[in-house]
Amino acid sequence: MSESQNYGNNSQTIVYNADEFQFETIEQQNGQATVIRFELHDPRYHAGDMVVVLSGSDIHFHGMIGEMGDGFAVATDRRGSLLPATVQ
Repeated sequence: MSESQNYGNNSQTIVYNADEFQFETIEQQNGQATVIRFELHDPRYHAGDMVVVLSGSDIHFHGMIGEMGDGFAVATDRRGSLLPATVQ
């Protein structure tokens, strides 16, 4: 019999509109935010879930939530982020 797991087998995706998305840049590369911190109070989402930030049909950020706590989440997109590295 397999051991009980304390994490879900399915990840979810949360989608934001780039024009309305507020975040803090934790790390940046070439002026693009690669690690971000943003408010997330919805209990449906957990570490391991995905964050996608869209501008129309263009993906500006696509990363995994690695940490959550105190109403904030931290996500990483080291390959394709188009979010400007600013505090909004």
